Amino acid sequence: MRSRVILWTVTTGFTDGRQESRRAARPRRRRHTRPSEPWNEPPSRRVRNRVENQRDRDFSLRAAPVGGKDALLTIPATTRPALCCADEYQMSRPRVVIVSFDEAQILDVTGPLEVFSRACRFLPSAGYRTDVVTTTGGPVLASCGLEFTSTSIADVDAPIDTLVIAGGAEMKATAADQELLRHVRRLADKARRVTSVCSGAFVLAAAGLLQGRRATTHWAECGLLQDTYPDVLVEPDAIYIQDGNVWTSAGVTAGIDLALALVAEDHGHQVAASVARHLVVYLQRSGGQAQFSSLLAAQGTDTQPVRDLLSWIRDHLEDDLSVPALARQINLSERHFTRVFKAELGMTAADHVETVRLESACRLLETTGSSIEQIARTCGFGTPETMNRTFRRRLNTTPGEHRHHFRTS
Repeated sequence: MRSRVILWTVTTGFTDGRQESRRAARPRRRRHTRPSEPWNEPPSRRVRNRVENQRDRDFSLRAAPVGGKDALLTIPATTRPALCCADEYQMSRPRVVIVSFDEAQILDVTGPLEVFSRACRFLPSAGYRTDVVTTTGGPVLASCGLEFTSTSIADVDAPIDTLVIAGGAEMKATAADQELLRHVRRLADKARRVTSVCSGAFVLAAAGLLQGRRATTHWAECGLLQDTYPDVLVEPDAIYIQDGNVWTSAGVTAGIDLALALVAEDHGHQVAASVARHLVVYLQRSGGQAQFSSLLAAQGTDTQPVRDLLSWIRDHLEDDLSVPALARQINLSERHFTRVFKAELGMTAADHVETVRLESACRLLETTGSSIEQIARTCGFGTPETMNRTFRRRLNTTPGEHRHHFRTS
């Protein structure tokens, strides 16, 4: 006798997608329902009940023979597909816990949150589950005046996937919060990754998690971090640093760079690049954070000739940008120019030119198909060998390796 198999939603939770199956699954034959699974229960509860009741049992499919009575097909538990309820799925998702506090920098919290959220949109299987926690839980006031909610860090059970410590304005008090430090150590002990954004590195250092490790923080706080915790190897020019399973990042928006790097480590360059494009940020910024502190400071310089010179430099990277040539450009003596430039920008003219050339080379390597020889000439390095030495000294990599890792198209 020829039969057609209909998967009953009440029994298995599956459907073959045909209209006939959907009609057969309607609650017309109440004798097939169980009291523990009324039809008006939420779907998530029905799925959970089915999983709990059938986890170790055989499960059945009802076959409706044409012109005959229903037949019951039994599939042994050892051969049936695994069922998963909503709670089990939630527990399997990688949990990212972001630690905050009063006067925290809001971008240190929302920057990584947005990256992980976007990653889940582009790759649903990423499944990041994020929590923002504080010592006591409840409302917390960011340094910008925005109030947001949080849960208590004591309520977070280890193990977790990634621990993120935000930075902020009141790091001295936060780093002295023994209750917070105790829970940070507890979660870090069983976390796959431990990270900090901006001055959140002070909390990791106070918890003893940066001892003997390389680390970074906001450029303006690097000296204080080194003086306060001399056993930490502070690198002031890095955007972010990975030392084992501990990651630290520079200030504020560098938390986005850090989170993108974590997504790339988990799910590959393409997913991270898609997230970066939609957030309108670079997947990997060129150079270190020193360039941002100096270039941003340059925008606010009081000397108009210096401001004009900085714009001119970026448009003439192939020209002679030596100190004598730059001094002539703004009609100053070399000695006077050197003194004014260092006072205005906090760095020498040679360092600034090299930083701008390096940044331009990185951008061309990431976004164009130009050869390394062409890029070296365009950016003013002259030869590939000179550009290669600069990359090794400043970025600890080569132009070819940089293109391989950070090419966006």
